[in-house]
This record gives sequence, C-alpha cells and structure tokens, in this order.
Amino acid sequence: MNSRTVIGAMLVFLAAVTFSAKAVIVKLALGTHQVDPVSLLTLRMAYSFPFFLLLGILSSKKSTRTAITGRDVALILFCGIVGYYLASLFDFLGLQYISAGLERLILFIYPTLVVLFMALFYKVPITRRIVLALVLSYAGVLFAFLHDFQRLEKDAITGALFIMGSAITYALYLAVGGQLIHRIGSMRFTALAMMVSVIAICVHFLMTRSYLLLINLSREIHSYAFIMAIVCTVLPAMFLAAGIKRIGSGPAAIIGSVGPVSTIILAYFLLGEPIDVYHMIGTALVLAGVLMVSTKKTTDA
Repeated sequence: MNSRTVIGAMLVFLAAVTFSAKAVIVKLALGTHQVDPVSLLTLRMAYSFPFFLLLGILSSKKSTRTAITGRDVALILFCGIVGYYLASLFDFLGLQYISAGLERLILFIYPTLVVLFMALFYKVPITRRIVLALVLSYAGVLFAFLHDFQRLEKDAITGALFIMGSAITYALYLAVGGQLIHRIGSMRFTALAMMVSVIAICVHFLMTRSYLLLINLSREIHSYAFIMAIVCTVLPAMFLAAGIKRIGSGPAAIIGSVGPVSTIILAYFLLGEPIDVYHMIGTALVLAGVLMVSTKKTTDA
C-alpha cells in the first residue's frame, strides 16, 4: 500500500468520524435547554457560510470554462433548500427525541434511498443485489428502532419520522444534483448549494424568531455551533473530497461506513447512551445493506 492510498484512507476515515460527531454535539447543545433546534442550526450555518463562500469563489475561478445555465441555477436552489436546509432542519428536530446512535443509523440508509430515486427519475434498474441491500438496511433500522420504542414510545416515533425525512431529502438532493455535480464540479456545487441553504435557514429564523435571541445565547452554545460548523461540516467536506481523489469512491464508501459505529462510541462516552446488542445488530444489518449498494459492481444482474 503506497503513501497516497494510506493518506487517502486516513482522510476518508477522519471525514466519517468528524461528520458523525455532529449528532453528539447537537445533543449536548440541546441538552443545555438554552437553545432550540432552529436557532442552533442557524448558528451552525452562519459560522459555516464564510468558508463555503471562499470555497465557492476559489472553485469558480478554476471552473471558468463551465458556465452555469438557468436550469443549473434552478437545480442549485432546489438542492440547497431540500438537500441542506430541510435535511438539516429535520435532523436537528429529530435529535430532540431519539438517541444519537439511532439518528445516525436511520440517516445512514440514504444511499439505498438514492438508488430508489435514481430508479424513479432516471429509470436505473433495481437489481437483486439492491433488493437484498434494501431488505437488510430497513430490517436493521427497524430492529434498532423497536428497541428504542420500548423505552421512548411516542417520542421515538416522532424523532424517527423527522430523521427519516432528513434521509429522504438528503437522498433527493444527491439523486437530483448528481449530474450537475459532474458537470460543474463537486466543490463548486456544494459551496453554492450550501450558501442557498444558509439564506433559507436565516429567512426561516427571522420569520419565526428575533435576531436578539442569537445575540443573547451563551458562549457555550456559540462554541457548540462553531465546532459543528468547522469540525463537523467544513472539514469533513474537504477531507472526503481529498480522500476520494486519492482512493476512489468505492473504497471511500467502505471506510466511511465507520460513521454509525463512531457515533455510537462517541455517544457512549460523551452522552452516556448505552451500547446494547440491539443497536449493534441493527448497525451491522444497515452497514451490510449500504455497502452492498455503495460498492455494487456495474456487472450486477
């Protein structure tokens, strides 16, 4: 294994771990009872904005040959609102009700949802391998959810529905924006879509709350939001892009599957969430299904 491969694998691993830490930090912030999900999300996006603005400027200079059309603008607006604004909003709302471990497990089924959307929108065939992957993934989520439901009952249903909404909207973003990402570049597209989502969440906040609320929040809450913006948003995006460039998307998908396990471990140490056999079996089933989709060969029948 050469140094390029080792560095690429380490970057993807760091991306998975730092991104998966987001749920734990959200739980820590909401647990203080000083902030609501919308205000916390607004702070996270606001702190992220300068970095993605800079990324957008730099990537646009490198992509001057690829002009953005009116259709491209419409897709960017759609993906920014659906893929980042709604997906993040549903995620933050859901974390009020369920554990960080279950949240990451439900979210991690998004590759299987992308497959379904690709079949619906672009007539991509669903193979036997994909059907098996879907069965494994959703069986794993159901197994873990039923255990949480025994403890949380109604809250577990509410939280799971919000997180499922987050997974669906994020998968929709990937399915719709996939072709545009290839045309104008992933970094450029990500930066533009992220800036749209920042505007969307700020409009949401200002229509429902006073800007004074953000000013009066404690330094602790601002610290949580800043950590989410840098450690769990900007850095993972950069790590993942650099890692995929070195080792490819297939190996990156395999390494990235450490995400749910990482969340469960972090939640155990930082939140005191128990690690039980139900979540581990559910995680194993979901990982098996997602990896079957993420690493499938083009020759599958």
